[in-house]
Amino acid sequence: MTSSSQDKTPLLEIDRLSVDYGLKGVSLRAIDGVSFALRAGEAVGLVGESGSGKTTTAMAIAGLLSPNARVSGGQVRYRGNRLPIDDDAAMRPHRWSETSVVFQGAMNALNPVHRIIKQIAEPCMLKLGMSRGEATKRGSELLQLVGIPADRGSAYPHELSGGMRQRVMIAMALACRPSIIIGDEPTTALDVITQAQILNLLGDLRSQLSLALILITHDLSVVAKCCDRVMIMYAGRIVEDGTVAEIFAQPKHPYTRQLIESIPNPASGKKMIRPIPGDPPNLVNRPSGCAFHPRCPSVMGGCATEVPSLNKFGRGRVACHLHRSLTQEDKVAVHA
Repeated sequence: MTSSSQDKTPLLEIDRLSVDYGLKGVSLRAIDGVSFALRAGEAVGLVGESGSGKTTTAMAIAGLLSPNARVSGGQVRYRGNRLPIDDDAAMRPHRWSETSVVFQGAMNALNPVHRIIKQIAEPCMLKLGMSRGEATKRGSELLQLVGIPADRGSAYPHELSGGMRQRVMIAMALACRPSIIIGDEPTTALDVITQAQILNLLGDLRSQLSLALILITHDLSVVAKCCDRVMIMYAGRIVEDGTVAEIFAQPKHPYTRQLIESIPNPASGKKMIRPIPGDPPNLVNRPSGCAFHPRCPSVMGGCATEVPSLNKFGRGRVACHLHRSLTQEDKVAVHA
């Protein structure tokens, strides 16, 4: 295979992936027919309100779904090979070595009774077969890579600031030299200055190490800072995706447009932001048709009865009846 063909081959492919949760005898579909591809070195943002399915999508990719979750359809392929995402034991050789996760809430994710150098070194010993000395050396190198002096490796998590703890989480995610990093709300609960520093760090590491990045967030401004492409999720489905520049300049889906309008922007001259009316849908009793239609300012005939398919639109895709006049051959079927 030539280098040019390798560049065109997706590193990761998610194909019509659906995941259900069992909750007190009720089945809840958290993601429904999600499809997208990620290329080496690319940064993709998954954006949506709480309950949109973005974190479930990320945890499915990493094989970290909760015990009450079930993959009910579709598949995930890494370098062309299907991943056993519903088999924890089978996913262990892949997890952290090829795909790793930076979790939100570093204080809860780090072990409070172990020094941080030990927590970074441990996966190096388990996954890479390093000796304790080799792993400790790599841990010190990783701390310096993320901007923490190596001598701070003897500290416990509670002795570090929130931003420093999040840097430790990034160092741990890099420990086994993965190709893909998933950031699950990695700047949650950080002040705006520290948030900017963490996003800059992720961008620098992505360039320096040729990493692919999947960034999970509810904040479009975060995506604008460090992603190439963005996918907007609502009620478990992708409703729009495209380049960051295209999405911000010309959003096609009403939900995307309202998300952008809800972002404070002092440069715009607007004195008031526009919150999205209504509440996210109850996935146990999902609205018929387009799940966004009860909140949509552009609702039209068919929205309440027909689920819109995800159609090609320029270089992106959109699932909205406003754009259903596209030709049939332009349509990309989504598992429904």
